[in-house]
Amino acid sequence: MSLRPGERPLHRLRWQAAAWLWLAFCVVVAAHQWAFWRAGHFGTDVMALLPQDEQAPEVDRATRQLAGQVTRQVVVLVGAPDWAGATRAADAWQQSIDAGPAQLKPSVMAGPDALRDTMAFYAPYRDRLLAPAQRAQLERAAPQSLVQGALAALAQPGGGLRLADWNADPLGLWPQWWLARASDTRARPRDGRLALSDGGLEWVALFRETTGPAFALTGESPIADALAKAQAAATSAVPGAKVIAGGVPLHAEVAAARAHFEINTIGWGSVAGVLLLAILAFRSLWPRLLMAVSLLVGMASALSVTAWVFGEVNLLTLVFGASLVGCAEDYGLYWFANRQGAPDTPPLRMMSTLLPGLALALLTSVLGYVALGLPPFPGLRQMALFSVVGIVASFATTVCWFPWIDRGTPRGSAFARWIAASFVRYPRFGATRATWIVHAAFLLACGAGIAGLRVSDDLRQLQNSPPALVDAQREIGRLLGLPSPAQFFVVRGTSADDVLRREEALKMRLDARVAGGELAGYRALSDWVPSLSLQASDAALTRRVEDGVIAGVDQVLGESQQRARFEAAPLTLERWLASPAATAGRALWIGSVPRGADGTAFASVVMLRGVRDLASLPDIARSADGLAGVRWVDQVQSVSALLGRYRHMMGLLLVAGHAAVLLALSWRYGRRAWRAWMPTAVATLGTLALLALFGQPLQLFNVLALALLLGIGIDYGIFLLEREDADAGAAWLAVVLGAGGTWLSFGLLALSSTPALRSFGLTLLFGILLVWFSAPFYRPAPVTAKLP
Repeated sequence: MSLRPGERPLHRLRWQAAAWLWLAFCVVVAAHQWAFWRAGHFGTDVMALLPQDEQAPEVDRATRQLAGQVTRQVVVLVGAPDWAGATRAADAWQQSIDAGPAQLKPSVMAGPDALRDTMAFYAPYRDRLLAPAQRAQLERAAPQSLVQGALAALAQPGGGLRLADWNADPLGLWPQWWLARASDTRARPRDGRLALSDGGLEWVALFRETTGPAFALTGESPIADALAKAQAAATSAVPGAKVIAGGVPLHAEVAAARAHFEINTIGWGSVAGVLLLAILAFRSLWPRLLMAVSLLVGMASALSVTAWVFGEVNLLTLVFGASLVGCAEDYGLYWFANRQGAPDTPPLRMMSTLLPGLALALLTSVLGYVALGLPPFPGLRQMALFSVVGIVASFATTVCWFPWIDRGTPRGSAFARWIAASFVRYPRFGATRATWIVHAAFLLACGAGIAGLRVSDDLRQLQNSPPALVDAQREIGRLLGLPSPAQFFVVRGTSADDVLRREEALKMRLDARVAGGELAGYRALSDWVPSLSLQASDAALTRRVEDGVIAGVDQVLGESQQRARFEAAPLTLERWLASPAATAGRALWIGSVPRGADGTAFASVVMLRGVRDLASLPDIARSADGLAGVRWVDQVQSVSALLGRYRHMMGLLLVAGHAAVLLALSWRYGRRAWRAWMPTAVATLGTLALLALFGQPLQLFNVLALALLLGIGIDYGIFLLEREDADAGAAWLAVVLGAGGTWLSFGLLALSSTPALRSFGLTLLFGILLVWFSAPFYRPAPVTAKLP
């Protein structure tokens, strides 16, 4: 390519080298994208938006383990007025699911061999497994009464309910222990099924697991469709049958379907808006095509780097990334607007002229996105990295490639000339009395609005599943008596056995809560694996009592029997975890954790079932008072408190960010720096007042949006200051087109069904509009030449 007038050879070679280097990077990204989209490394965990508890990593691990236990599980309850009808409806439901395309297999936990294998595992340890009521009975009962009870059991037809030979369990303790374990759920075995009765209906509990991906970015809902078809089959087989379905896969599928809709609405809506603006301004699709290349490179680079750093890309990150359309194209719009304003300037010289302003605009935008990732929110940090990489890649594409690709003569348009001409007609604030009055009135109005601004950090505001699905989940939890993953105790100890001993101390206090009606029960590892000391004492107790009972029965019957022998070695947690018996409770064991100051290095979870009244949670939490290594965790309360703490922290950082940006602007613009900063400051105050006016609470995500507004809004002031002595009309055209596209991009986030993104988008909907409107007011007075 030949040199144009004004293009220096060395300057041209450096720019050419940068273009080839950037092309090499894009080839690497393209290769990664091919593999990335084939693998589909996406995540749907909304909890990724939430902060980890950096003071207690075991709490975060416990939360994730409890959630992971049910990540693929779908629970369905089929009810009918009578048991025969319930079983027919359940059979019809299962036949429909098995015949359909949905990948829902029977859960291992509900398999026919699960109970048999679990009982076989525990059988050698029967002598050291006692429920608290059994222990108290053996310690207090008179020996003769126990003998009489054993004789009565022998006299019953079939020997009564037995799970072992008489000499292995002469007092029938084994079935009672299993009944106590069965209290973990209200469902009981019946005719080879899990069943319960409630509300005048007989219910069959069905457990399924997904075998395929929990979501797909296609907008389809195969699991929900299969469940709806199966429900229709059940109600057709038994009119009046009731079917309730719940599970994490259903929520994930809804999230994926919504993400598909929002990506198309936000992303393509933004593209359509910016496309229309570009056609009106430049009368050609060529600028639009080049900006699409810039955006494509930015999005692909962001996906690749984010996947490399985090291992996967959250769906919410992808939805948020769709809003980069307007922001990332500011650089291309600034280029084409200035090319249109000075068509005779050689492209390389034009880019050299624009580069300082573009680089400063990039820096301030990056600072805004970096502020988004300062809190320890894995999801927000992912969004911040995605955004920073995306706009840096779009910036590099514009700077490195546009001067080489866009070599033609730009075309003007009446729309572009009208916008450029409107700049000179825009009012300008000067050091006048009227200006001070306007600003004073604005500050008073904002102050009155901000004074009424309501603050809310409630975690429940992040809930965006359909109400019907949430209600079904709660009803399933009530009917089955499932424990809540939102409130639990974390127990730490110096060893696995120490954890079990501390659990047992906690359970003694929780038993009093159960007796008082505050709780229906709890789930703990020590229910299934008692501590070594408790096993030893219970084994000694049963040996002493049962030897006496067998001797008493022998004396009455004139026989000579020997008590069965049991496993000499105690049941250990390690052996239990490696067995099929641990399937249902393995998630309660956190395992090794960072060693604490007290030497504790292992932890477990004790979960609660059937909390009668949420107002009693503080009293239940006090059950941990004075117990070493026991900590109460209320996820809703603790995460809400963290949201409030980081909202306050980010508010302070936002103020510091304004000061830092003003300082950076002063380095280039000196005493005029306030003119580039003032529109964003005005927009920040005005947005807070508008949020109060529309009854929107102030949350962390509003503050994060204001931090992003700082990075974006400063660009408009920079563009106007950079070109004040050249073609200010072209700079204003770039501001109008860029702000319009960004306003569409981020404003459309207000349509999101995800509350966090919706509040984020609403804040920027107000903020971008205000900074766009106010930027020209603060432009400096035109420079007039002095007469000789």
